[in-house]
Amino acid sequence: MEFLPPIDTLAVPAGLALVLTWFVVRLRQRGVRSEEREALDTVAGWPPESARVLTIDERQAYELLHRSLPGLLVLAQVPLSRFLRVPMRHSYAEWLQRVGSLSADLVVCDGGSRVLAVVDIRAVEESSRSRRRHERMARVLQAAGVQVFTWREGDLPSAQNVRNALAPLIAPPKAALKPKSSSPMPLIPVPEMEEILAEGDRLAAEGEALEPMPSGFFDQLEPVAAGTR
Repeated sequence: MEFLPPIDTLAVPAGLALVLTWFVVRLRQRGVRSEEREALDTVAGWPPESARVLTIDERQAYELLHRSLPGLLVLAQVPLSRFLRVPMRHSYAEWLQRVGSLSADLVVCDGGSRVLAVVDIRAVEESSRSRRRHERMARVLQAAGVQVFTWREGDLPSAQNVRNALAPLIAPPKAALKPKSSSPMPLIPVPEMEEILAEGDRLAAEGEALEPMPSGFFDQLEPVAAGTR
């Protein structure tokens, strides 16, 4: 009498083969789609159209900051990756995908373009996805020491409230030193001079560290296939 294996025993290899076949087909389809995307021309595949940079509410908020804070630099729609640095021990491309590609609505900077605060313009009614995105961005900015002010569309603060809120972030200008007499300044002792030079070197090093990411840096994260424009 011929021995026949149980039906359940035959079903396992058959099911496994089906799963493997589906997986191989998916990989091939993904490879085909990737090749099709690489073959697309950047302009022909995505015909560009010019659009406004700011919404009406964002333009009103920009003008409010500009009037309230004369002498400060106000920038609009700045990507977080432009003014934040993160360690490279994890994938930088993944960080860009999570939060680095998000843009701050309005950025208040000092004369040296160092970020003092970010103003986030939010809709009165927003979806849960939009709220999570704003909250994630605020958490990242606050972790970097950047204060975030949230303004609602159609309910902007007064100019005086803006000045009061940002006053603590603006360092008062140092008073100019005026000589008490026309006598020559005394020579600085050598040890004090060495400390001054060391402090200058430290400030210079910090200045270099605060420079933004070069625009060409991001080109290295996603190589463009040959022939792609």
